[in-house]
Amino acid sequence: MKREYVYRAFERFWHWMQALLIFFLALTGFEIHGSIHFFGFEQAVTLHNGAATMFLILIAFAIFWHLTTGEWRQYIPTAKNLRAQVEYYIFGIFRNAPHPTKKTVLSKLNPLQKIVYAALKILVIPVMVVSGLLYMFYRYPQKHGIESLNISGLETIALLHTAGAFFLIAFVVVHLYLITTGQSLTSNLKAMITGYEELESEHTPEQPSEPLAGEQTV
Repeated sequence: MKREYVYRAFERFWHWMQALLIFFLALTGFEIHGSIHFFGFEQAVTLHNGAATMFLILIAFAIFWHLTTGEWRQYIPTAKNLRAQVEYYIFGIFRNAPHPTKKTVLSKLNPLQKIVYAALKILVIPVMVVSGLLYMFYRYPQKHGIESLNISGLETIALLHTAGAFFLIAFVVVHLYLITTGQSLTSNLKAMITGYEELESEHTPEQPSEPLAGEQTV
């Protein structure tokens, strides 16, 4: 094993801030829906809108970072070892089977993670952003052109936004479980805090060569 600097400073900041905002948006969002009572409706709306604005700013910085560093390539889906990865999570992980893919600095995600994370970035997050913005500005003056979308009410927007929220919460729950599946229960968590992780060396140890004819071994 070799200790590698896998997660850069902004990557770790973005990860933890995104997680915090998702939890806070879920908390205030469920209060807006009347499912829980904590801040009060008006305060929950104000806090939810403020957190949503912070989330939009974070997304903008994250997009810029991914494009300028080339990290967007980490999320390109691949079918290679996909079946083996699914079988590992269903059966192999409980039998202490070896991981079917090798994690490196240039390839941090396994095939299944690439598909899930790509879906989050190009489908779920955009749906949450667009539906959230429509939700926020729907009752503003009609000069904003909302009528051109032929939207007669907030029901459809609310359903989409809520469905996306449940998907994000489900993802976070599964993500928390998968954190414990590293080399130890806390190794993945420590890696996202310090940036360093113990990775399998890409170089295999040299094998002793066969003695030449006529040579004596000691």
